[in-house]
Amino acid sequence: MFTKKSLFLLTVLLFGAGIFWAVKSSSTYRNPQSRYERIFQLLGEMLEDGHFSPKKMDDQFSSQAFRKYLKTLDPDKIYFLASDIEKLKKVEMRIDDEIKGDKLESFFAINEIYKKRVEEASLIYKEILKKPFDFTADEIYVEVSETSTYPRNEAARVEAWRKRLKYAVLDRYVELEEQQEKKADSLKTAKKTPKSLEVEAREKVEKVYTRIFERFKNRFKDDDRFHWMVNDIAETMDPHTSYYPPVEKRSFDEQMSGEFFGIGASLQEEDGNIKIATIVSGSPAQKSGEINIGDYILKVAQGEEEPQDLTGFVVEDAVKLIRGKKGTEVRLTLKKTDGSIKVISLIREKINLEETYAKSMIIKGADNQKIGYIYLPEFYANFQDPNGARCANDVKKEILKLKEENISGIIMDLRTNGGGSLMDVVQMVGYFIDQGPVVQVKSKDDPPTILKDNEPGTLWDGPLTVMVNEFSASASEIFAAAIQDYNRGIVVGSTSTFGKGTVQRTMELDRMAWMTNPSGTDELGSIKLTIQKFYRINGGSTQLNGVVPDIILPDQYEYLKMREKDEKTALPWDEINPAVFTPWKNKYAFAEIIGNSQKRVSENPVFSQLKFYVKKLEKFNNEKVYSLKMDIYKSEKKSMSASVKAMDTLLKLPTPLELVNLQQDMNRIGNDSVKIERNTQFLKVRKTDIHLGETVNIMNDMIRLSLLARKEEK
Repeated sequence: MFTKKSLFLLTVLLFGAGIFWAVKSSSTYRNPQSRYERIFQLLGEMLEDGHFSPKKMDDQFSSQAFRKYLKTLDPDKIYFLASDIEKLKKVEMRIDDEIKGDKLESFFAINEIYKKRVEEASLIYKEILKKPFDFTADEIYVEVSETSTYPRNEAARVEAWRKRLKYAVLDRYVELEEQQEKKADSLKTAKKTPKSLEVEAREKVEKVYTRIFERFKNRFKDDDRFHWMVNDIAETMDPHTSYYPPVEKRSFDEQMSGEFFGIGASLQEEDGNIKIATIVSGSPAQKSGEINIGDYILKVAQGEEEPQDLTGFVVEDAVKLIRGKKGTEVRLTLKKTDGSIKVISLIREKINLEETYAKSMIIKGADNQKIGYIYLPEFYANFQDPNGARCANDVKKEILKLKEENISGIIMDLRTNGGGSLMDVVQMVGYFIDQGPVVQVKSKDDPPTILKDNEPGTLWDGPLTVMVNEFSASASEIFAAAIQDYNRGIVVGSTSTFGKGTVQRTMELDRMAWMTNPSGTDELGSIKLTIQKFYRINGGSTQLNGVVPDIILPDQYEYLKMREKDEKTALPWDEINPAVFTPWKNKYAFAEIIGNSQKRVSENPVFSQLKFYVKKLEKFNNEKVYSLKMDIYKSEKKSMSASVKAMDTLLKLPTPLELVNLQQDMNRIGNDSVKIERNTQFLKVRKTDIHLGETVNIMNDMIRLSLLARKEEK
């Protein structure tokens, strides 16, 4: 019989570079009786032995996983009754024991009740939608929160469904009415009566919920719900540890790019809705300037055709509607993160990966000084191709091109850069410092490894600013932190970066299972496991707290609460010993520059108004209370739409920046109409970018003080 140690050594010998943890000897555990139990036990082994900072798998862990799973199944608390939750308490504390080898009971107990309640609910909504709603009654609909309770009885559950459906019908009614007003103005057509609009709205809502329940019945099987439970257990360790089933039929990150034509965004399913997860730089989604991470896609229309409601759709089906032939129009109805509704028209095109690469241009600064601007959407690296694209190499080329233009400073824009290649970020920091440590990487039981720039000298030793926001994560945070710790440049942005300071690796459960059962044929899936943590050279982690910029600018996304610190299971911030490094010897102090910027921001009424609208949207986003009285609902919607429009206007500079392409880039673009259009859009967005405008002001001060320091030296 294999021992745990011998199994570990054997897996290392067999699978080389892969990281695996041995399965405990079968004498320790009860032999799993099913595929489900096998997955549970392997998951427990990997979490306990492989996770960077494993939580103790006890009753508390079990309870957290249990509650998380219930939220996945019933996020709006409209299926389970309070009595169900009370009944399920007998299995709430069993999950940790089942992971350790006990008979699997929790899933089957929850699943049995859930299927029954969903079947009951499939009849409730139909009865409610048979009758018209009274929109003169003074009622409110409150979205569920962590403090909301499950319905205490069947009557309370029916009432919860009634208000939910009434809100959906009211929302659809107002939308239909707005559409009618637009058509009536242009076509002089007769208006529908309020009664007919209400009937039409109810019919549309009924169609949506019929599809949702058909999906429950025909698409979701026990395997799917079990896989969700395994994933929720994994995510109880930390938000980035997750489980992938062997065949991912409903990909939670369907990438709409590659060998087809789309809009260039990845989607994920959240609480029965389709949500924008990431946006590809240079894609139709990004170039529109109107689609943001976190937006929900409510409907998809093929050009001027009737839009298809996506409520209840899986990602796979939503993607099929959004994909299409090159040059065709797709219209997305979006629910923005502030609650407003927008219809966006996009033309499908093949996603050009070149648009995700580093690019640079010149910004005209004070006294005709030239400021170099480098945009890096991600830290990309093609490891499969020795001659493939590498962001470090590309950024080096951009710096050299800018130096030929006799620039006086460089702005590095890492906003919404989600990270990427660690090797490249270390190399890139080296362009701005003269040798030294860049980041510390720590595994579970080992001392930290210090990754260094070993190249003497710098590629650019002049003024430097780094732009970040709350979506700048991972490698972006490493870069910004190193520049900040070395006192090499000034970091500008929102109150903090994202705060992802962990490293994950994906491992197949099948390989682990093979060690103890070579004849087994079950496909078990994979675990993406958090195995390491990043630390700054000053010793502090980038985890949770992210990087706090030297200069904070009011930001339109601040109210979204989408950072790492907003995740309940996120790993904590901590620190280790600092690395030995020599700070950059600036010839001028940053204090004056930072003070000047803070003064400009505080005196600028635009930034003050931006703060006002952000607080207003934050209040709306947090409360999630909606009137079900027609006139009040319309008034609140109008007020919110006005706030969104006002904020959009505030974000644009009244006097555009002067941005120009480098001549060699223009030569490369040539007469290609597609490239010309993409470049024009890229320039247009940045010329009126209020945050870039203030960063240019900061750079102007840096250049001015740098020139003064040089004169004093002479």
